[in-house]
Amino acid sequence: MIDFLKEYQEVFAWSYADMLGLDPSIEEVVKQINTGFLEVCNYSEWVANIVPIEKKDGRVRVCVDYRDLNKASPKDNFPQPHIDVLRAMVTLFHDMMHKEIEIYVDDMIAKSKEGEDYLVILKHLFDRLKKYKLRLNPAKCTFGAKSGKLLGFVVSERSIEVDPYKVKAIRELPPPSTVREV
Repeated sequence: MIDFLKEYQEVFAWSYADMLGLDPSIEEVVKQINTGFLEVCNYSEWVANIVPIEKKDGRVRVCVDYRDLNKASPKDNFPQPHIDVLRAMVTLFHDMMHKEIEIYVDDMIAKSKEGEDYLVILKHLFDRLKKYKLRLNPAKCTFGAKSGKLLGFVVSERSIEVDPYKVKAIRELPPPSTVREV
């Protein structure tokens, strides 16, 4: 039998490269499975398939195809603004920033030290918004407030303070009673 098998050794695939029609990159995948770096997953709804990509030197890079996972993932109803919009905010309002208004991502706050200046600043801001055909969401607007929450802080004419709700859990922790708890 051994002599017979030796005579027909070309019918056996000693490596993945010997298997005609089979992508040699599979060998890299099997190697990573055998070493425990990759494992087979049976959660088809959340699968992110591995994709072997051949490098210039002929070796294989194992990449991940997240398209199916992205389709199955819930979509964000309130995505972050595009970077071009964020840059435009700085360009359009650069002369007002840090003096009359503050902008962070898609939040904008108009500010004044004196109450009578506030309407002048708002007029300046609204004229600029009109000029560039920008719109505000009225449901998110508050005007003339003496204090308010902004970026997790309470901003008022007195100071900028941490929002008490954000530190409630820390304040309610009991003091340590043993050396180990300290």
